[in-house]
Amino acid sequence: MGFTREELLSFTGAEVPDLVGPNMRLLLAGINPGLHSAAVGAHFARRGNRFWPALAAAGVLPYVVDAHDGMKPEDERLLVERGIGISNIGRRATARADQLTATELRAGADQLRGKVRGWAPDVVAILGLTAYRTAFNAPRAVQGEQPDRLEGARLWVLPSPSGLNAHETLASLATAYAEPARAAGLLEPLE
Repeated sequence: MGFTREELLSFTGAEVPDLVGPNMRLLLAGINPGLHSAAVGAHFARRGNRFWPALAAAGVLPYVVDAHDGMKPEDERLLVERGIGISNIGRRATARADQLTATELRAGADQLRGKVRGWAPDVVAILGLTAYRTAFNAPRAVQGEQPDRLEGARLWVLPSPSGLNAHETLASLATAYAEPARAAGLLEPLE
């Protein structure tokens, strides 16, 4: 699905519904939807985003989901059956995550806390260290598992899969994303 720049900009402020199901073991929370994601109604839909390839490379998913034109029902089913949910800290779509204000990020963190209370996943992984630091008022947070839980769930803060996060590679993202998946029981433990 190809969009003109003007068409994509018309999705500024739109939301992408959370992808959740019963028995959630792992909740992956991005910073906020991009314009292409809002246009097709699917998380991490832009082709340059490394989210889906990283999950496949980590072994969390058996193949790379292609959400470029929207999520296929069989891909949604795969995620739900595996106990994987997807949400965002910020609700509104923007061209770049840095277009969200600190106030929006903090409000989004409060909303995410409420969702985690209701959904009760075992593990939450937030994909974006800088956004996490602002949203959760944790300026010294480092990547990896956090010492505190989020509403009872073990909490990881991991790199954003955005292509704008140039110092991360597909391999480094896959390694990072495997950690919370392992903690949620989606991958075999390391020996």
